[in-house]
Amino acid sequence: MYTAPRAEKKVYSRLKEKGVTVYLPLVEELRQWSDRKKKVERPLFNGYLFVRISRDKLWEALQVNGAVKFVNFAGEHAVVKDEEIEAIQRIISTGVAVEVETDHIEKGESVKILGGPLTGFEGECIKKSNKDYFIIRIPGINQSMLVNVPRKFLEVIGK
Repeated sequence: MYTAPRAEKKVYSRLKEKGVTVYLPLVEELRQWSDRKKKVERPLFNGYLFVRISRDKLWEALQVNGAVKFVNFAGEHAVVKDEEIEAIQRIISTGVAVEVETDHIEKGESVKILGGPLTGFEGECIKKSNKDYFIIRIPGINQSMLVNVPRKFLEVIGK
């Protein structure tokens, strides 16, 4: 679901109150003000949250203040697979730094992560700014998550 700008947390709470199964991936970051530093939680994907809802309840969910519309491509509602949600949840739970990329990323080499908090993940690796990044693609919303993983923790498993 798309939300109004900076309304993700409010929409999340309102949908939860209505009994909707909803997921808002949040990441912690350190913000600097002129007089202090503070850790804040911000949405991983700006303007998005994930809902599991039956078709007959779609309109009801959109009536929540701050909800804009459901993500769709070519007239079809976007679907994010359970495995993709689980991957997002696992990465966020590790606390590793994550970047979100909306631009098209060329296919990388197939790798398996051998060490660190993401041990066992299989996926793609690309080189960006002279660093290796592990990619988690979320095609349902046309976004990708990038996690910097040192080459020594990667095993190439194919091209």
